[in-house]
Amino acid sequence: MEAKIVFKNEGQRFNVLGDHQQIKFSGKDTNGQYLSVYQDNPLDTQIPMHIHENEDEVYTIIEGQVQFTVGDNTTLLKDGDSIFLPRQIPHTWKVVGSTNAKVYLEVFPAGIEGMFEELSLLPPGPPDFPKVVEICGRYGVKFA
Repeated sequence: MEAKIVFKNEGQRFNVLGDHQQIKFSGKDTNGQYLSVYQDNPLDTQIPMHIHENEDEVYTIIEGQVQFTVGDNTTLLKDGDSIFLPRQIPHTWKVVGSTNAKVYLEVFPAGIEGMFEELSLLPPGPPDFPKVVEICGRYGVKFA
């Protein structure tokens, strides 16, 4: 493994069901240890309630507001706030407030970036949910 620098505008970009991602470090860069993703999402961007079988996640809000629901509990996170989401816990998030939300997502271990890439290749427009479920299921992500 070698040191790597990723500058502000660098990184592989994906639009994953409306989630605008920029992969900073993938499993290839970190020997599979983790995945680092920068997200810049407009108001009302949200991901449905889901469960990761294999990954833990840490979100850190850089700018804006994101509402997280973990199980039955909903919490508003703002600039500088972080949340740890262990695997096997149902969760969802939605950008709220009046500005884009800029967020760093760290995923442990890496490997899910293949799912992000596959989902980003789906045609524009309303997603083919059965296809989304099939892709996510292959990576151990299920919708709750």
